Amino acid sequence: MPMPWTYRHSSKEFSAFLEDVKEEMSLQSDNSTYTAVEGVLLVFRRRLTAQEGLAFASVLPSVLRAIFVKDWDISQPPVPFGDRASLTREAQALRPHHNLTPENAIEATARALRRSIRQQDLDRVLARLPKGAEAFWHVEVSDPRELEQRII
Repeated sequence: MPMPWTYRHSSKEFSAFLEDVKEEMSLQSDNSTYTAVEGVLLVFRRRLTAQEGLAFASVLPSVLRAIFVKDWDISQPPVPFGDRASLTREAQALRPHHNLTPENAIEATARALRRSIRQQDLDRVLARLPKGAEAFWHVEVSDPRELEQRII
């Protein structure tokens, strides 16, 4: 079997994802964009069991998968999903003295993620996760082509 594309091209793939998010969030640096993305992923992860989280991680590009599972304390029970505003505030609380995460962080991350992977794979996994998971990663678009997977 050949090496999976996401491993062979992980740096290019992550750079393209980060550029998409940075543009959507109107941020200036990769560092602030990374903090925002990490915050969003950790907020989502807190709402999943380890088994659910690994199912979700299996459809992520390799670098995002690594960020998602890094330092996960699986002994902590999942917490319920809240409204978008409270979830955003939680993402903004990561490294609060160095966090420029904007109000659209979850939507911007979701939009970039959907452009980075096969949406069918993401939707299939989200349908098996707790109530609130699909809404977390939902993006409103006027034209579905806005979310088409891009080839790097």
